[in-house]
Amino acid sequence: MDKVLIDTDVILDFFFDREPFAEFATEILNLCEENTIKGFTTPVIICNVYYLLRKSAKHEIIIEKIKQLLNIIEIIKMDKEAVFGALNSNFKDFEDALQNFSAIENGEIKIILTRNIKDFKKSEIAVLTPEMYLKGKASG
Repeated sequence: MDKVLIDTDVILDFFFDREPFAEFATEILNLCEENTIKGFTTPVIICNVYYLLRKSAKHEIIIEKIKQLLNIIEIIKMDKEAVFGALNSNFKDFEDALQNFSAIENGEIKIILTRNIKDFKKSEIAVLTPEMYLKGKASG
């Protein structure tokens, strides 16, 4: 079973129904719900999602949506080692570096799913868009 880190933009594509990406984000989350893949996220991603959803919805609604999300994906640990990894990396975007090094430290995650591939080009982990990942699963 693939273990994947699901980045902020993918979760937001799902919640905001952003076309044409929502379809792929929904399919990824459906695979998590069906236990076909194991999805992970970080506390920072949850914080970002909350913050961005808060601009258009009430606190109680967002909390409920995040709880539903966390019924199908897990949160990985983000600790001092991950922060130091990010600080000492060549990543241009610190937040993406945090996601990357948290995934590496987890030890099980082999794929980061994001639409922001260029910011993860320094990653040691495979980085794919949800669309690329799903096409690969369909042909594999």
